[in-house]
Amino acid sequence: MPRRDPAQRLATPAASERRRPQVPGGGDTFGRLAEAVARNLGTARFLIIQTVLVILWITFNVVALKAFKFDPYPFILLNLAFSTQASYAAPLILLAQNRQEDRDRAQLERDRDEARRTQQDTEYLARELASIRIALADVATAEDLERSLERILDANGSARKKAKKKKRLDDAAVLSDQPDPETSLDPAGEEDIPEVEEDVSG
Repeated sequence: MPRRDPAQRLATPAASERRRPQVPGGGDTFGRLAEAVARNLGTARFLIIQTVLVILWITFNVVALKAFKFDPYPFILLNLAFSTQASYAAPLILLAQNRQEDRDRAQLERDRDEARRTQQDTEYLARELASIRIALADVATAEDLERSLERILDANGSARKKAKKKKRLDDAAVLSDQPDPETSLDPAGEEDIPEVEEDVSG
């Protein structure tokens, strides 16, 4: 057998090197048996059956003939049966409790792992929501679009009003620059009028 390093030997607890005796039939089978016995010992049915048996035991050994009495007063055999039952019941109940504690510890570890995974999922979702909010901070909303559309429409309306006003002013300026046909005289016409009058007089 190879020798172990002293540092490794000191780092290993001595209790882990001990070999526990193996129970015939397997520890799990014996543990299930212990749990079944403990469950039955802690029921009202067991107490009622035991009480009835004790009453029958004492009645038979008191009333029956001396030849048929197998446990006369002070009922030493009955006391021995109770002592044997108590000596076996206590370790079986403790074994059942230990197995239940192991199951509770394993369930607690599973609950802790599940709670840890749930917390990690919650933190991940919170980070994702925060990133989505940051990403959506620069995105235009419906209210922003409505305000922008209103500004565009107001600007377009004001531009149209300015264009119409400018057109009216231009039209007025053009009309003011044109001469009045009633007041303006054609020189050729002025010369023709006397000729016509002369012809008529002649």
